[in-house]
Amino acid sequence: MSRFLRSDAYKKNSERNRIMISEFGTLAMPDPCKSLFQRFLSRFEVMDVTDNASVSFVKYKGDYYVSTETNFMHKVNPENLETLDKVDWSKFIAVNGATAHPHYEPDGTTYNMGNSYGNKGALYNIIKVPPEKAEAKDTLQGASILCSIVPAKKSHPSYYHSFAMSENYVVFIEQPIKMDLLKIVTSKLRGRALGEGVYWDPTQETVLHLADKRTGEVSAVKYHTAPLSTFHQINAFEEDGLLMVDMCCSDDGRAIGNYLIQNLRRSGHALDEVYNAGCRAFPRRFVLPLRVTDETPAGQNLNTRSASGATCVKVGKNKVFCQHEDLHGDDLHDYGGLEFPQINYSKHNTRSYRYFYGCGFRHLVGDSLLKMDLRDKTLKVWYQRGFYPSEPVFVASPDAVEEDDGVILSVVLTPSQDKGTFLLVLEAKTMEELGRANVPVNIPYGFHGAFNPS
Repeated sequence: MSRFLRSDAYKKNSERNRIMISEFGTLAMPDPCKSLFQRFLSRFEVMDVTDNASVSFVKYKGDYYVSTETNFMHKVNPENLETLDKVDWSKFIAVNGATAHPHYEPDGTTYNMGNSYGNKGALYNIIKVPPEKAEAKDTLQGASILCSIVPAKKSHPSYYHSFAMSENYVVFIEQPIKMDLLKIVTSKLRGRALGEGVYWDPTQETVLHLADKRTGEVSAVKYHTAPLSTFHQINAFEEDGLLMVDMCCSDDGRAIGNYLIQNLRRSGHALDEVYNAGCRAFPRRFVLPLRVTDETPAGQNLNTRSASGATCVKVGKNKVFCQHEDLHGDDLHDYGGLEFPQINYSKHNTRSYRYFYGCGFRHLVGDSLLKMDLRDKTLKVWYQRGFYPSEPVFVASPDAVEEDDGVILSVVLTPSQDKGTFLLVLEAKTMEELGRANVPVNIPYGFHGAFNPS
């Protein structure tokens, strides 16, 4: 089954047969029925916020939603994909949006992050949603802001797609992909797309912030590293007074521009040029010492894990500079790096783990499925020429004993007319194919998915 989300953006665009609601890289088209003067005046109207929730399936209080990064989500019936309620975050807490990558506690408590914009600039907010409903019709009732983090520059906050979470901390990565709020607010007036207000500033370091999940206290210690961009984190866990943060990173934050529609419409050598101009993402580990005080010695490596190549050095009051450890061997370069990382989430999120899975990117879209063993940094690969798999979803076996007892699910697409879409099932231990289920409908390329055990 494949259905379009019946969002307001979809319905308005369909009714008028043109783009009515501006998206990240696409400005709404002016009404051709209006006079030139009316079109000019319309540039001063407040821009509608899109509810085109195309990023991921998420879960709150047992219900499934589809989410983007604005303040709107849509509840969806997972049985028939029917669009149900439209939910507005700003009706429950003071945020202007939330990520499509929340984190879940075993009891169902959900954490997320979202920005708020006021007269004094932007704030990064950590959101907490309770696990249960007070009434059957509840959506985000009871949601609260656990704490707020002040951007390095309030008028130019960082863009972030997700965040990391350990047992006791939310880890926010303030990266040098910046948002020029003045440009974004005036984009309609200037006739420019929203995305033109987002830019990469390699002169700025990346800063990791820690917030205590129980108390909401934001650590005064800030963990700095070289400029990097990260869209997806793999895992985070605490051991022996250290916090390990594993994430997919690249050294250039301009890759987001590769996915503008004008680039995706290219083919052949022109498309290869777009890909080759970009920077690949690779898995890295950062080690953050949790017990940094005025007495902590400066200038020496505080990482006590002898097997780790990561370093963390106190360089000033409440400032630690971190250098990463690569979580891969040289062979990962042959597959274009790794993105869309997944783990055995229910058993190993916020805990020590051995395996993670992802897509290899030898093209602008993933063209292989990868399994990384952190013990020896070896790789297992599923690849078939001409096929483009989605993000791998790990599903544990009912009687699983080992971490990788289970299967990998991925929706595989091909541009060939004589080959349809299929659901691929791999043995997670070996990455060998167990089977495929052909789907008699066209399924578009998607970013993220979820397994519904019911």
